[in-house]
Amino acid sequence: MASVTAEDIKCELDTFNIAFNNDTVDKMLEQCLCHRLKGDEIVFEWFAFSSSRDQLPLTLGNLDQFEHEMLNKKKKPKGSSKGIQFNKTRDINSIQELIRAEEEEESLLDSYSTPAKGSQKRALTTPEHSQSKRGVARLTSPSLLLSPASFSSSATPSQKYGTRCGRGEVVSSFGAVQGPRWTGKGQSAVRVEMLEGGENSLISSYKYMFQRLRDVRDVLTETIEELGEELRSHFNIEEFSPVSLPVQDSITVLGQVCCDSNGKLNTQSVLLEARQEQGGRQVPVDLSELKEFSLFPGQVVVMEGMNPSGERFVATKLYEGIPLPFYCPSEGKQEMDEVSEPVMVMMACGPYTPSESLTYDPLIDLITIINKDHPDVCILFGPFVDSKHEQIEKNQVTETFENIFKRCVDSLVEGTKGSGCRLVFVPSQRDVHHHYIYPQPPFNLSNLSKDDSERVTLAPDPCTLLIGNVTFGLTSTDILFHMGAEEISSGTGTERFSRIMKRMLTQRSYYPLYPPAEEVNMDYDKFQQFGQMNLTPDILIVPSELRYFIKDVIGCVCVNPGRLTKGQVGGTYGRLLIQPNPVLVEGKRVSPCIAGQVVKV
Repeated sequence: MASVTAEDIKCELDTFNIAFNNDTVDKMLEQCLCHRLKGDEIVFEWFAFSSSRDQLPLTLGNLDQFEHEMLNKKKKPKGSSKGIQFNKTRDINSIQELIRAEEEEESLLDSYSTPAKGSQKRALTTPEHSQSKRGVARLTSPSLLLSPASFSSSATPSQKYGTRCGRGEVVSSFGAVQGPRWTGKGQSAVRVEMLEGGENSLISSYKYMFQRLRDVRDVLTETIEELGEELRSHFNIEEFSPVSLPVQDSITVLGQVCCDSNGKLNTQSVLLEARQEQGGRQVPVDLSELKEFSLFPGQVVVMEGMNPSGERFVATKLYEGIPLPFYCPSEGKQEMDEVSEPVMVMMACGPYTPSESLTYDPLIDLITIINKDHPDVCILFGPFVDSKHEQIEKNQVTETFENIFKRCVDSLVEGTKGSGCRLVFVPSQRDVHHHYIYPQPPFNLSNLSKDDSERVTLAPDPCTLLIGNVTFGLTSTDILFHMGAEEISSGTGTERFSRIMKRMLTQRSYYPLYPPAEEVNMDYDKFQQFGQMNLTPDILIVPSELRYFIKDVIGCVCVNPGRLTKGQVGGTYGRLLIQPNPVLVEGKRVSPCIAGQVVKV
């Protein structure tokens, strides 16, 4: 069954002019998944149920009654076990039910007959070699390695993906529009390495799930103090006053923005939490006197204002954060770099399959594009085996998750060998086979040959990568979506994505939101060590579910290449032309990014 979306249900409800809200749509979506119904089927059932009860309104309570009286009864059809229809795609539970039904039927027949001499019931066992030799022989090219039959017995190619429009269409561009040729040279001499290197980089897995609250508090306090000291020296502030100190004069305070409840931050729920040395007290903040502001939970801020009663701080000025300096390579590294021509960098983010089928057609198309355009470097973000895919969630696969991932990597490495492209793999917390923690350690690909290992870089999430002498900030975690859901602003006159990118750069963190989104499992000890920015990257890549873009934010080129698939249809990928050795013009830094594009796959 193709995956049902909230939009499908809303469209059907609109057809029948049925009033709804997000809660009722979410409930119906949940019922669809539980009872294996399509969007139109559940709306038809509800319309019949409602009409038989004097046009019953669509509420959560009535949906519970509807599920109890209608859906649960349909779930168990009447009749003998002989007439039970099983889904064509059988998971472990349905197979076990089928086996039990067969055994009961055989036991019933045995009770009415005399067993023949020497008769034995056939043992139900799994064949030692479940895959035919002919099937193994076929798996030689990337397309066959990732064929539908490889992973799921019910996988069929996505019709919507196969019939998509606008392939190769440029949907967003940056820099020099005319002139650049979007073909690289597959320069194996391009230097790709982690900026920090050695012990300062997350290069292997680590133990997690043991974190004390006081350790989290210490990390947050240290972050407040470090950023506060930078702001104090930059703006020549003598000292910070306690935020809860009752005074009639204007004072300058330092603290962390937080919300007064578990709900979304708004102008009436903003609190400022002081440092531990000032008692760590939380004081409500009145923002009515500020002409413009942009705030989110976890943001470290310096404010000027008054607190006459000691119970409410009235802010009159909000100091702007200060980004870190850009990377400045040593003379030795510049001489060591052999590449002087522009370098083409391609980037793509998973999922690499359509939502209704476990076929890797989009990934095969990406390999074709790499072989055609010959980029010098290709950065590939997870998920490669998406934990949110319906067939993965229901375990309707014929191989282990690790084997599916290995097939993806083998296809990419072998399929692009002739292009000379350097490959960078960045994991995602949606990769079902990998560690579900942030910061996330890199993949472990111990089976790569020596030649392949030389052109493959395994990076953690997040990280700062050095390509030539250009720094790339990388994170596969959807910080844009998470911060966009929590940020509040007024009078800034800037576009939302630019504001969020600027906050990341001025907060000097790949994930400045606190508390983190529910789906992010943060290890604050490792986050302090590997999740902070040591400099402002020349290029910051932040793949997101939100709309793609390429834009310059305070000197840093920020890119959201989108995802390679969007539901059942094709998505987008990004490509950049960079000058590997940045130059100075009249003593001023010039962005190394010559041009950039986001392109439909």
